Amino acid sequence: EFFGAGDARTPAAHAILDRLADVGLGYLNLGQPLTTLSGGERQRLKLATRMAEKGGVYVLDEPTTGLHLADAEQLLGLLDRLVDSGKSVIVIAHHQAVMAHADWIIDLGPGAGHDGGRIVFEGTPADLAAARSTLTGEHLAAYVGT
Repeated sequence: EFFGAGDARTPAAHAILDRLADVGLGYLNLGQPLTTLSGGERQRLKLATRMAEKGGVYVLDEPTTGLHLADAEQLLGLLDRLVDSGKSVIVIAHHQAVMAHADWIIDLGPGAGHDGGRIVFEGTPADLAAARSTLTGEHLAAYVGT
């Protein structure tokens, strides 16, 4: 009998649903094809599946893509909890809320594409905003109001 185990499957399902909600994917439908998800959503789905593992380093590329600001804040809280639990989190992001929240920024530039690729700043978000020495620094300073 498939369902004869009673509550045995409930805690595992609840844990999976909690992790989906933690990464801002609580709205997904059961059976929703992966092809309907954005790149940011797919990364967060992978993060949700890996959070229970003992992995030490997480690399995310623009994980806030498609997220409402409130959901982005929730994701930042989750990333904080991962760091607090001893994991390393590396995020590639253009989202100013993510940059302002970071412990350390490595800014590549001075421009985009062929005009970039060099480290033009390395330090805290506060130092980057105060220096305003790069385009990223100028935008971050405007975002944080300095």
